[in-house]
Amino acid sequence: MATKRSPSRATLHDVAREAGVSVATASRALNGSDRVVRPDISARVEEAARRLRYVANVSAQSVKRGATSTIGLVVNDIADPYFAAIASGLITAAKAAKLTVTVTASAGNPDLELRSVRDMRAQGHRAIIIAGSRDSGASYDELTDALTAFERSGGSVVLVSQPLLPFPTVAVDNAGGARSLALQLAGHGYRRFAVLSGSPTLVTVAERRAGFAEGLAQVGLSIRDHDTFVDDFTRDGGYRAAEKLIARGVDDIDLVFAVNDVMAVGAAAAFRDHGIQVGRDIGVAGFDDIRMARDVTPSLTTASVPLTEMGGLAFAMALAEPEDRPVRMLSATGVIRDSTPRRERRTGRPGQPGSHRQWMR
Repeated sequence: MATKRSPSRATLHDVAREAGVSVATASRALNGSDRVVRPDISARVEEAARRLRYVANVSAQSVKRGATSTIGLVVNDIADPYFAAIASGLITAAKAAKLTVTVTASAGNPDLELRSVRDMRAQGHRAIIIAGSRDSGASYDELTDALTAFERSGGSVVLVSQPLLPFPTVAVDNAGGARSLALQLAGHGYRRFAVLSGSPTLVTVAERRAGFAEGLAQVGLSIRDHDTFVDDFTRDGGYRAAEKLIARGVDDIDLVFAVNDVMAVGAAAAFRDHGIQVGRDIGVAGFDDIRMARDVTPSLTTASVPLTEMGGLAFAMALAEPEDRPVRMLSATGVIRDSTPRRERRTGRPGQPGSHRQWMR
């Protein structure tokens, strides 16, 4: 005679599904947390637990509660001022909440990024925040699965990136910021442009290039195909891309738009090393408004992104209830500085740097 099989024990996932909330919310409602659950949601979860006769796993709770003081941050390169500013904002917010942040760098390598996520999950991190552009040519199925598993175990996930993966995201309106900057520069008298770009498969790069071109198109201007120079999305990449432009000749270019500030800083160094003065012979603009953009000489025109605020916002979203963590799209605002003074034409000896233009401060 067959033995009757006893019904399986209800799990926290069953309770969350029954109540129509996330596993993290169900856990906080039943097990207690410093992140308050709304009374109506808490009541719904408790009722679902009663209906399913859910019994909490006290041992698992103990492990989880003992390892919830650490937030994991994964960035491409902590030495990059863009990511350093985001990390600074996040760490400041975490310190005020008496939480610890661990930072790892993936060097833009998807395998290293995935390994960092898995390590942080194994170490019992409370939340994982990943900052960095996505690549339109890459697959993120494994990363999505790993982050989803982390959420199911009670952790929080926030991305500082494009809203392309199914997780709460802090994003920047790259296209809108670049469009606005292009219109400002055209209003300053610039008419002939070159672009220094990272890989066009990086979504950040593609959005900024497209937005800049759209802004120019609004006033009847354009960028010629052979005036875009691609290299690494770094300071050295900007230097090399500028050297490619210099080798071809810069006398027909009024302004160089680099798709991020570190490329713009590298480009300015290349121009200086070749006797071309930024702000007199050629204009240079970037994107991000990293701290050194104001300190270099001449100060760098850029599209300003609230980088430290992004880090603080990502931290706040990681501690919020999932229902209160929508995609947050932040604006980028054009800031005109000394690297792009107002411009008008003059005559001069052909072939001489700056011979066809005059710069007015």
